[in-house]
Amino acid sequence: MVPLNYYLVLAAILFVIGAIGTLIRKDAIVIFLCIELMMNSVNLSLITFSKMWGNHTGQMIVFFVMAIAACEAAIGLAIILSLYRTKNTIQVSEINSLKG
Repeated sequence: MVPLNYYLVLAAILFVIGAIGTLIRKDAIVIFLCIELMMNSVNLSLITFSKMWGNHTGQMIVFFVMAIAACEAAIGLAIILSLYRTKNTIQVSEINSLKG
């Protein structure tokens, strides 16, 4: 059995990778995926703490976070698609305003 501390270390590594990707990358879709990676690392932490403390509240919160992530994915991709149609690019550095 894998110790629970390893799950927390993995969650921290995933969160750092997502944060660095969000700060460094310029492609809107890659930034969006890095934010999703950070949300998944938080979910892993919640499940780990839930298992560690023997409380199922963290696991219930994960379901709400997953529902919010699904809504965020739909809205985020719609915004990226709309920006691509108006600006013909998804590079964040080239999209400096939402004006037409």
